[in-house]
Amino acid sequence: MPIYLLDVIALSCFIICWAGYTGFARKKAKTTNCIARCLHQHRVHWMYEVIGRDIRVGEAALLANLERNISFFASSALLILAGVLTLFAQVEQLESVIGSIPFTDAPNHAMVQLKLSLLALIFVMAFLHFTWSLRQYGFVNIMIGACPFDDSGENENLNKYAEQMATVQDQAAHAFNYGLRAFYFSIAALCWFFHPLIFIFASLFVVYTLFNREFRSKAVKAITIGQQCLEQEFALKHSKNTNNAKADISVTNK
Repeated sequence: MPIYLLDVIALSCFIICWAGYTGFARKKAKTTNCIARCLHQHRVHWMYEVIGRDIRVGEAALLANLERNISFFASSALLILAGVLTLFAQVEQLESVIGSIPFTDAPNHAMVQLKLSLLALIFVMAFLHFTWSLRQYGFVNIMIGACPFDDSGENENLNKYAEQMATVQDQAAHAFNYGLRAFYFSIAALCWFFHPLIFIFASLFVVYTLFNREFRSKAVKAITIGQQCLEQEFALKHSKNTNNAKADISVTNK
């Protein structure tokens, strides 16, 4: 199998972009407001509210909607994977199609198989992330079903339980996010069939797109402002409950 230096560089750039952005986003989310960080705070507030609701039909509907979206992507990943595996039996026809595209290099049989293998690996990873996300949302359903009812909001033990429910849900969302990133980078990998330089450019463009959407989009700004509003409401509610408890104690003492 001949080794092409530009292809090696392009593949290395792709791996560095994917792994590097994943590590960068995980580290930056700990100190910077972004979709992952702010939505986790929303999940914490959501689970606090769950404790104070005796009937939780709304939560079941919301979680079912999230699971339905993930199921769609998991099914899509399987269908795409089946299509990619089918192409292994049609490599000669694929080479003729690639060769007919203007400004593309002459296809090499071994390199085409390598590119198809990369696509197959990406969608296998995406499917595994989506199914793990589905399982964790199922865990959240069970935890909500087991959660006792407390309308006071002052039970510290249940508040810790709510935070653990939010953590499990956050991990499910991270798995879903990793699966979506695999879909994004699969588009970059598809560009490798045309030219390694296009592959490099597409990898960098995917990183740029993900960064803008997760850290600089208008949605992030709106979610951040919403988080601040929820924190103010939670602090106000907590102070009211504390004042009411003190008033009850004073009346009892009298």
